[in-house]
Amino acid sequence: MRPEKTSIISELKANLSGSVFVILADHNGLTVEKTNELRSQLDKASAKVQVVKNRVFGHIADEVGLSGLKDGAKGPSAMVYGSGDAAAVAKILKDFIKQNEKPVIKIGAMEGVILSASDVDALAALPSREQLLSMVVGTIAAPMSQLVGVFQQKTASLLYALNAVIDKKNNQ
Repeated sequence: MRPEKTSIISELKANLSGSVFVILADHNGLTVEKTNELRSQLDKASAKVQVVKNRVFGHIADEVGLSGLKDGAKGPSAMVYGSGDAAAVAKILKDFIKQNEKPVIKIGAMEGVILSASDVDALAALPSREQLLSMVVGTIAAPMSQLVGVFQQKTASLLYALNAVIDKKNNQ
């Protein structure tokens, strides 16, 4: 095998094995300008896009334990990968597809689980990581704030009772 091919394969293997998620998309008809625009949007979410040869991708997917992705490696394929927030990347892709009608999502994987195109769309519908964390904090904090309110109410009731006793003694 030529040294260039070996280098490309080792780079792809490192990218694929070091990623939390991988999404394969059909980039047919996507211009270089639009691909660069997609790259810049994905950079903000710590994700990369790389055009891959299907045969090379199939071998690498087998080696890293994602052989289920080989089913989507038909036609012109672009690999979107990264270690950041997969939901944010799926949203970026969905918005980009809505504006440009390309690329078409074929298949994906997240932490070793194979995702269909509809699963990737469902991932895009999820709230962001920050929103989910704030929901969890709000859910945990709600009972505590209610408990604080109850204690404040009981303290206020006790003060009203003591003031009533003091007023009664002063009036006698």
